[in-house]
Amino acid sequence: MTSDATSDASEIEKLRELITPARFVLWDFDGPICRLFARHTAERVAAELVDWLAGRGLHNLLSDSERGSLDPHVVLRAVDRRRPGSDLVAELEERLSHEELRAAGSALPTAYADPLIRTWTAVGARLAITTNNSPTVVRAYLNGRGLTSCFAPHIYGRTTDLHLLKPDPHCLNRALSAMGSAPGAALMIGDSPSDLTAAHDAGVPFLGYARNEHKRKLLREAGAGCVVGSLEPLLRMLRGR
Repeated sequence: MTSDATSDASEIEKLRELITPARFVLWDFDGPICRLFARHTAERVAAELVDWLAGRGLHNLLSDSERGSLDPHVVLRAVDRRRPGSDLVAELEERLSHEELRAAGSALPTAYADPLIRTWTAVGARLAITTNNSPTVVRAYLNGRGLTSCFAPHIYGRTTDLHLLKPDPHCLNRALSAMGSAPGAALMIGDSPSDLTAAHDAGVPFLGYARNEHKRKLLREAGAGCVVGSLEPLLRMLRGR
């Protein structure tokens, strides 16, 4: 057996060890389930939030790196750190939720996510969403794909308590408690180091999903033990192929 074949077999075995005991599956939303900002880009949303702040004379609330961020969550959390609990934060969060909802209409489903979700549900696993996105946005997307019944009512997303966003394990702990799951009986599927940290702190096994080499590198460097570039192997395992 070649070294590549040995490596592939090892990765498949790692994946099987994660999938087989999982009775509760906690999904991050943007990434493993869909590319939320595939067309209505996150970069544009972040720039619009920065411009909105600047138009109110609040440009200096952000550092240079925060103003140049391509991630709207970086902008939101930066303002929350400096004006926690303020009406400004509430309005900025509402604006982000509105932009996410616009993005949901043109989001691209992650390959194999829909059949994997339905198959996992069919074989008796219980599923939840644990995300930093707005739960309203998640529901809108799932409704459009006919997937709501696979998750409802276990959709745990961003609240006004922004300090509880991942990497804090708060949304994972809410899901575990509501579903009556021990951490070891669950599996978290996420695509970022913050997902990995939240899973680790909640005591939940973690499977990384990376749609490109950059994301794979970030997850590996953060300590993810198993990272897949496609959900297709999971679907094949569940279907017994």
